Amino acid sequence: MRGDEALVPFLWWFALRNTLLTSERRGRITQAATAGFLTEVGELPVRLAELVARGRRRSGNETRLMKLLAVLVEDYDRRHSRPPLEWTPAEKIGYLLETSGRAPADLIPIFGQRSQVSEALNGKRPVSAEQARKLGAWFGVAPGLFI
Repeated sequence: MRGDEALVPFLWWFALRNTLLTSERRGRITQAATAGFLTEVGELPVRLAELVARGRRRSGNETRLMKLLAVLVEDYDRRHSRPPLEWTPAEKIGYLLETSGRAPADLIPIFGQRSQVSEALNGKRPVSAEQARKLGAWFGVAPGLFI
């Protein structure tokens, strides 16, 4: 890709860094690996900065392209950001909360009470079939992920 040029959406850099930092926190990669990868990516010929810098001088087509690419990246992340299958239901719920930017309090309508949310997130309460169905619909994943 050294000779090629890539056009990426505005949020790409932030999504990339967030993914790397989340992986770092979970112990999947090291801080040194993150730094090295970001350095290498920073050297790639990416046209994002050019489009962003144009601001109000961007053409309508360029603005629509940036918006479309941002939606596509967000949709891809939402559909492909799944916790490993070997994790417990509690770990999966915690992961999906973190990656979706939601808070445990948002789960109260699903579990009924704050204490039940806490117990589910700590692995002390199993997820019922009905709760799994609601969690699946809420996170946009298969309910079986939580059983």
